[in-house]
Amino acid sequence: MFTNEVIATFNDLEMLIYKYVMQHKEKVIYMRIRDLADEAHVSTSTIMRFCRKLNCEGFSEFKVKLKLAMDEKRDTPIKSGQHVVAEFLERTQNENFTSKLEDAADAISKANHVYFIGIGSSGTLAEYGARYFSSLGTFSTYLKDWYTPIHANLNNSITIALSVSGENQFTISHIHQLKDKNSKILSITNNGQSTIAKISDKNVSYYVSEEFFETSNITTQIPVIFILEELARRVYEKSRKSD
Repeated sequence: MFTNEVIATFNDLEMLIYKYVMQHKEKVIYMRIRDLADEAHVSTSTIMRFCRKLNCEGFSEFKVKLKLAMDEKRDTPIKSGQHVVAEFLERTQNENFTSKLEDAADAISKANHVYFIGIGSSGTLAEYGARYFSSLGTFSTYLKDWYTPIHANLNNSITIALSVSGENQFTISHIHQLKDKNSKILSITNNGQSTIAKISDKNVSYYVSEEFFETSNITTQIPVIFILEELARRVYEKSRKSD
């Protein structure tokens, strides 16, 4: 129902509706339009525009489609991620995507130090990214404990923030702390319209279909690994040519 293409067209107010709906689906299907407007802090006309972007004539039709999508997801077995990965790899040949990678690699190559942050599975990949970059000559550090206060000035550094949803509050808090110490932020997220993407200096998004099993996000992380390794290789090539 919520395709990546449609989500990318949402403005800030529509993103508020989307986030509320995704967090309260079971409740939304029984709401009146005025109830949702109050809860999401938007107008009813904004909700109607939101519904039309989803090819719904009105809020009632939206609720029916949402209920059907929820029922279908409950009955859908976990599928192979092969087609998702294949679609992503095809998009990596897109000029816009390669341009973003090159721009990100250029920013990393100019930094004196590279930091990595992330929580959960993104934290695991952040640690992997730090090791991979360091293996190719770009000394990097994974900041595991976001509770630790940062007192040093981080001028001429860049922080690579990983988050599938781009909405993790721990990561957002960590980003604010790092930005306050003058570190540039490069985020790698699934959605370029997410909060983390918007507060970053640069963002690389991969747009694959999110998958959930019960309450767990099982979205494939292969695109993140590809982006990290490709960035590290591009940074290495830049340093080799400058020697």
